[in-house]
Amino acid sequence: MADEGLTSHRRDPIKSSVGNAAAHRRRQNAVTVGKERRESLVRAKRLCRVGISDESDVSLDHDMIIDEEQSILEAQTSSAVEELKSAVAYQGKGAMQKRVSALRELRRLLSRSEFPPVEAALKAGAISILVQCLSFGSPDEQLLEAAWCLTNIAAGKPDETEALLPALPLLIAHLGENSSLSVAEQCAWALGNVAGEGEKLRNVLLSQGALLPLARMMLPNKGSTVRTAAWALSNLIKGPDAKAANELIRVDGVLDAIVRHLKKADDELATEVAWVVVYLSALSNVATCILVKSDVLQLLVERLATSNSLQLLIPVLRSLGNLVAGDSSTTNTVLVPGREITDNAIKVLVKCLNSEHRVLKKEAAWVLSNIAAGSVEHKQLIYNSEAVSLLLRLLSTAPFDIRKEVAYVLGNLCVAPTEGDGKPNLILEHLVSLVGRGCLPGFIDLVRSADTEAARLGLQFMELVLRGMPNGEGPKLVEREDGIDAMERFQFHENEDLRNMANGLVDKYFGEDYGLDE
Repeated sequence: MADEGLTSHRRDPIKSSVGNAAAHRRRQNAVTVGKERRESLVRAKRLCRVGISDESDVSLDHDMIIDEEQSILEAQTSSAVEELKSAVAYQGKGAMQKRVSALRELRRLLSRSEFPPVEAALKAGAISILVQCLSFGSPDEQLLEAAWCLTNIAAGKPDETEALLPALPLLIAHLGENSSLSVAEQCAWALGNVAGEGEKLRNVLLSQGALLPLARMMLPNKGSTVRTAAWALSNLIKGPDAKAANELIRVDGVLDAIVRHLKKADDELATEVAWVVVYLSALSNVATCILVKSDVLQLLVERLATSNSLQLLIPVLRSLGNLVAGDSSTTNTVLVPGREITDNAIKVLVKCLNSEHRVLKKEAAWVLSNIAAGSVEHKQLIYNSEAVSLLLRLLSTAPFDIRKEVAYVLGNLCVAPTEGDGKPNLILEHLVSLVGRGCLPGFIDLVRSADTEAARLGLQFMELVLRGMPNGEGPKLVEREDGIDAMERFQFHENEDLRNMANGLVDKYFGEDYGLDE
């Protein structure tokens, strides 16, 4: 039985001999993508400033609060918690409205600024009294306000988020079918913030049964509740363990909902669902196999072709890359050369290479590197597309991280898949053409970099040039671009692998007899 989790997810293309061109190179990034995901786009934790229901009395023009005002806000928050305690203890006429009013005041204070007075609320004992306000049988208005307060407390610092532990069972319970949509959504939001804090709290939520009710909330066709549930789920399953992803993809109706939302939903909902697909495909072999057999790949390509939303394009492109990198059979059986979906996939990747957004360029190059690590037919498909001229330009002009991804694509185009660890067979036409079009200096620049992965990649490509260029031209071309000097910096390098590779190439191709025939 295949391993349900994924251990090595990067394609390892031009490996010391460029031999394992079809091996997986990247999915160990499955965890770190959680940080990339929300950078400047959407935070892993979200402050609830405007209510889920139509009603909202929060003033949003106080984002910048000076220290003196912050002190006043903290004092007001402490007083509000005390007022809430009194309201909960009160049993006389109008007790319910008194509780709701006190909750609303606390919620208003916790929503006032970008950095709400969470610490003051916790010191005053807010959690225990808010948990009381979540008790079953409470009116929806009370439940909603209490969950909203907890949502914003959970958006705070790690220890502040962890303070919600006593509230988690009730927050999860209110996700059920007996709760109103607005209460369930606010509870899902609070739980999404908790899950976004880290693995420890994710495991607590999973052990308390949060996954199934959140998954069921994602099944309807539309609405902010579906979007919030999808966001919370993407936080809950993002690992590093694959267990939650395996469980989610097996929930009845989840695959159909993913397909339906990718096909018909607006950009906002499709974005959150695409992030669910990112983590499913990044962490679980089971999920990857199920997704590949569905219409998801086709829908991802269609979204890439039609959308200009960066927030949507990033997870869609990452999902496509994860699925293509899943295993070689995915590339060989789904992205078959000659099929419309394959041609369209290459076109949308070219679109992303042309984008002004560096993250799209980098991700597109990564996807192409995984396709290029497939069959000879896949290599020819890329080689004959518009992608090559863009890749060559990026290799010499793009920021370093993009150049490294581009180098993997170009390197993989030049070698045929091989069995075992022997030296790979060259695709001479591709190698000669790409070198003739000026790619060698870009690879030699990588050899000079401090990044060991990039340096290895550059050395591997230089080995292809030295070994494969016709009429013994390889050494002359490398020397002309100061490749010898680039390799000699590894003569006493601390990395034994790089040292042996570089010294071996210098000894073999630039030994005592080099140049004597001239």
